[in-house]
Order: sequence, then C-alpha cells, then structure tokens
Amino acid sequence: MRIAGIHHVAIIASDYEKSKDFYTRILGFEVIAENYRAERQSYKLDLAVPGGTQIELFSFPDPPARVAWPEAAGLRHLAFKVPDVGAALSELAAEGVRTEEIRVDDYTGMRFAFFFDPDDLPLELYEVTIPGMADAR
Repeated sequence: MRIAGIHHVAIIASDYEKSKDFYTRILGFEVIAENYRAERQSYKLDLAVPGGTQIELFSFPDPPARVAWPEAAGLRHLAFKVPDVGAALSELAAEGVRTEEIRVDDYTGMRFAFFFDPDDLPLELYEVTIPGMADAR
C-alpha cells in the first residue's frame, strides 16, 4: 500500500450553522460543496483547506457529546500550519474564539497553541515556515 496523503477529516457539528460560520468565515476555508441529505436529516459541507486536504462538516439530529476530558482513546486533535502562531491566536481571540497560551514543543522547538471550535473540538496551530507566506513576527 502507498498512501499519498490525507484527503479529508470529518467533523460532526451540534449546531451546523454556527460551525459552518466558524470554519468558513473565521478560519477562511472555501466551500467546495454543500448538500442536504433529507433521508438522514443531515448536511454535508465539503471545505477546502490550503494544501489540498478537505474537511467534511456534518450535521446529524442530536449527536452525542464528544468525550474530551480526561483524554479518551481516539483521534486527539487536528493541527493547522501557520506562519505565526501569535498572530493567528490574536485573530481568533478577536472573533471570540477560546484559545490557549503558546507552547514550545520540547522535541522540535516549534511554537504551537490550541484553540477550540464551537463544539469544543481541540484544534491546533503549529508554526512552520510556509514558502510564499511572509512571517509576520
């Protein structure tokens, strides 16, 4: 088997419109397609993430809450590359998004920080040099 990369990450939202606004307006992901599946009473929103990965945002009637604390087995978080973690945190804070302090990875020396979507899903900003993007720091 030869895996070529990650195609998409699927997220189930408890409040579809609130999460759609978060991922499109606040994070700036472009809508590829939006479909309502009447038989499932569910929306499926495909979003383009820079670099070729996609997010599939779903809604379902009364989804169970995600087990988050203490840490449960399973997918822990989704991390996004940014050229400046501090600047990105400032933008999120201006939108009222809950964020944590910047940390430094003990092994790589890279800066990172967590923030949370409308359902308290942990998301990470990981600072990397991105060709073609000026470092605002």
